[in-house]
Formats: sequence, structure tokens, C-alpha cells
Amino acid sequence: MKKKVIAILLSAVTALSMIGCGGGSDAPAAGGDGAESLGGSVEGELSIAIWDEGQRPGLQKIVDEWSEQSGVKATIQVVDWNNYWTLLEAGATGGELPDVFWMHSNVAQKYMENDLLLDLTDKIAESDKIDMSNYYEGIVNLYQSNGKQYAVPKDIDTIALWYNKTIFDEMGVAYPDDTWTWDDFADAAAKLTNDEHWGFALAPGNNQEGYYNTIYSMGGYVISDDKKTSGMDDPNSIKGVKLFTDMIAAGSCPDLATVSETDPNELLCAGKTAMAINGSWMLAGYRDNEYAAANCDIAVLPYTKDPSDRVSIYNGLGWAASANGKNTDAAWSLIEYLGSKEGQTKQAENGVTMSAYIGTSDAWVNSVDCFNLQAYMDMLDAELVFRPYSRDTTVWEDMMIEKLQDAWTGATPVEDVCKEIAEEMNAALAEE
Repeated sequence: MKKKVIAILLSAVTALSMIGCGGGSDAPAAGGDGAESLGGSVEGELSIAIWDEGQRPGLQKIVDEWSEQSGVKATIQVVDWNNYWTLLEAGATGGELPDVFWMHSNVAQKYMENDLLLDLTDKIAESDKIDMSNYYEGIVNLYQSNGKQYAVPKDIDTIALWYNKTIFDEMGVAYPDDTWTWDDFADAAAKLTNDEHWGFALAPGNNQEGYYNTIYSMGGYVISDDKKTSGMDDPNSIKGVKLFTDMIAAGSCPDLATVSETDPNELLCAGKTAMAINGSWMLAGYRDNEYAAANCDIAVLPYTKDPSDRVSIYNGLGWAASANGKNTDAAWSLIEYLGSKEGQTKQAENGVTMSAYIGTSDAWVNSVDCFNLQAYMDMLDAELVFRPYSRDTTVWEDMMIEKLQDAWTGATPVEDVCKEIAEEMNAALAEE
């Protein structure tokens, strides 16, 4: 889940939303309550920081296997999304980042440009386990700066449509399949709505798991390839957002107050909505929810006019290390193992998430038998669009989420909101 991001060495930002590659967790950091509890390691031990409790058990198994081989103890500490970036900011300014940690597209450029991440370029060149050609190119490129590599790809995510089979059956609506268009989707949402539940739920913060996909499917764009211009005022981008605001106005999607209080995925798990769009990183939350495991399943996303315009926004986390860590050799050894074909296969087999190492995620599909995880793999064959980002992603993305609230409530026409977003986004991009 994407919540407000505190960008490195900058002031805090304030928006709440969902993001790719990892769900937020309210679990406290193991061994302490605050950012100071995850300082640099002592010799022979490593601290590892992540933000998703759902992924911790599977990853800790892999880390423990590495510890048996290396003799170096390594413990994963989970910090919720908000505090994770506060923690890293404190570490960046105080000189004590965790030894190994997740990096994300929202802030990667700043961390790399400020020499806070360990340069892995030479280590990768000398490794017999890591070959960057084995990973998805967009994720590899994300963690490069000035010809240097600062993280090894951890995972890849795609987006798919979750649906409540029980509600579909009760309402006499056929399950979604690969023939659905976005118009079919909206029509089904209307048929699935009654006094007990909505047909679909989406919040303004659900960008990767929502309107980013429809924007690109309908021919629009969020940001230009050169990261200099917003595409939010493009007529097709407006259509991509308007699909959902029209559903809210029609009553088949809950209002802003509802989705602000209860996340769409929680509404799905409570039987209060028939459909929700989610990233593959959300598996653990659904798998471990008794209601979802018994009633829900997954389908590919709809398309606009032709299957060729079926789009999945994708992203990928990277395993990074502190440039000033006290045991950088051990940190690299762990990252090398986590990113190796063996480590990536184990990540998939443990049901952690889809792996960034190409060809290793089939095991993830077979990690559970209650959901059609193949839908996420099938979305790899759709048009993959890397999650929109720039050097200061959080500045314009948080502004976008805040302004879209007026479109969600109907206080301002969606066309006007999108044009305001584009204007402010262009100004922010010019400052970069």
C-alpha cells in the first residue's frame, strides 16, 4: 500500500495512496519502536529493512539459508510504509542506514544521486550469480545512475482484477474473463451493485492499481518519456480517470468518504464490493484472509477496444545496501544470494511475490491453490508500462492524489481536475 512518502533530505509529503510492489504494514519494527532502532550493523550481523509484513516470513527463510552458508546473522525488521521512509531519511542524515533494504522507484534517483547506496557495479561484474540481462529491463534501468548499478532487482509486479465469486453468483453475473472490455467492466459493476455491496471500489490513491492502467489502455499517458511533461490533460488520460468517476456518480463505486475510511481491498475481503483491482504484491493479504480465500478469485484486466490495448502498470523493488554500512561485503553477499536464480526461485516458491529474475515466477503461481495467480502471469503478456516516475515522483503524485479527491466527490469536473494536475505537475517537473 502506498501511503505518504517522506522523500530523502526533503520535507515530508502528505498523500495517502496505494503503491506498487509491496503492501504497507502496521507491524512495528522488530526490536524497537522508532527509526533509531535500525541503525548500522555490528560486525558479523546485518540489519534488513522492509515494509511488508506479508513478505517477511518467506524472505526470512531465504535469509536464514544464506546465514547458514555465510555464518552471518541477518534479521528482517518490518517498518510500516510511512515510518520506513522516515527511518531511511533519518539514516541518510545521521549516517546509519540499515545494511540491506528495499528501494523503490519513487525515491531511487535521490538516493543514488546522493551516494547513499552502495555501488554494486563492480561486484555484479565479478559475480557468477548475477547477470543483469536475466532481469526485466525496466527494473534494471530504474536502479542505474551515471552508468552505475545501485540495486539488484527483487521482484516484478503486475495488476489484475480481483472479484467475489459469491456476489457474482448471487447477482447472476458471469465471471470476468479475457474478453471483457472496460465498458463490460463498468456495466457489470452496475449490475453487481445493491444495498449490500458495490460493484467496484477504488480510491484516489489507487493509481498503479487503478486509473494508471486505464489511462494507458485508452491511449493517454501520465508522464512523457523524457520526464519533462505531464500527460494528465491529454483527452485519453481524462477518459481513463473518468471511467471511475462516472461509476462513483452512478453509485456502483463507493464515495470518497467510504474508501478513505476503508481500503478497497478491505471492502472486498468484507463482502462489501464485488471487484477491486490489486497488484500481485497483495497475495499474502488475500491468501491469509479466510473470507477472501473462500470467495474470491482473479482475472486479467479488461481492455479498451482490442486485446492489444490491455495494459498493466508494472514496477519492481530493488535490494540495496548502505554505502556506509559496517559490513558491506556481507551485505553484498546477501543481496547476491537474494537476487540469484536460486534465491529468486525460492522467493516464488515461498509465495512471497513474483520474482524479477525472468522465468522463475511459475513457482509463485503454484504457491497457492485458492486463487488463479496465472492471471498475474498472463498480464506479463499485456502491454507493460513501467510505473510513472521522475526524480521527485512524490511531489507531483501526492498533489495528483489530493486533487483527484474533488473529482471523486464531484465537486470539480474531472476534466478540470486533470488539467489542474497537469499544470502543477509540469511546474514540478520543471523544478527537477
